[in-house]
Amino acid sequence: MIYAEVIGDPISHSKSPLIHKFWLAKLGLEGDYRATLVPPDDLEQFIARRTADPKWRGCNVTIPHKIAVMDHVADPGDVRQSIGAMNTIARVEAGNFIGTNTDAAGFYAPIADLKLEGASVAVIGSGGAAHAVLFALSRCDVGNVSLLARNPLKGAGLLARFGLKGSIHKLDAPLPPVSLLVNATSLGMTGQAPLSIDLSPLPEDALVYDLVYAPLLTPLLAAAEQRGLDTVDGLEMLIGQAAFAFELFFGAAPPRQFDDELRKILVA
Repeated sequence: MIYAEVIGDPISHSKSPLIHKFWLAKLGLEGDYRATLVPPDDLEQFIARRTADPKWRGCNVTIPHKIAVMDHVADPGDVRQSIGAMNTIARVEAGNFIGTNTDAAGFYAPIADLKLEGASVAVIGSGGAAHAVLFALSRCDVGNVSLLARNPLKGAGLLARFGLKGSIHKLDAPLPPVSLLVNATSLGMTGQAPLSIDLSPLPEDALVYDLVYAPLLTPLLAAAEQRGLDTVDGLEMLIGQAAFAFELFFGAAPPRQFDDELRKILVA
């Protein structure tokens, strides 16, 4: 049976298997999708083993491999130069695999109807997920971007990479009064340190978008809801990026008409 999977460290929190198996069942397709723990030191050997398996159709890539994986897979779309992080490896023909990124499109989908041109944005994080977020924002012609990062030099490099105007701040710096706040770190995820941040500087019409989906209602989103702010949870991006990957893995478009049913399963 053909199969795909999601790899990362940690990985037990991943809901990707539920999503892909749900779509496989709805379409009546034979196939499987798994979650596999891959420590950083085993990444290169893991990819070598899997690409030699004719039943393997590829994998999604999550923390902490989105940047390191670029050294181990072909990059015909020049993802390294454009986004700077990969979240998907997919078979294009027998024995040949490419790396790509579905995170940027998955991130953008829930906010596609918003008027972001000239909007002020704050992004927390400078890792692989932040690469995809900033890439997407650069295509929206947003205004000033405040990037909160552990490594200021790395953060400055990211803004320059994507041609974004803005400023770099420490992770614990006060928020500016932005229209959109995005958490692109694992802070707040089950088993990780919490994200402690004061949302009071945000205006009443601000949107808070947390990429973390375990728990679904993160402390950040709970605080935003208490203030009456609009929110987007991590399942929106997770399902969105998974849809693009599913078609690459299994050669069929996922049945998105069942998204409401899928969300109920994911939050059960």
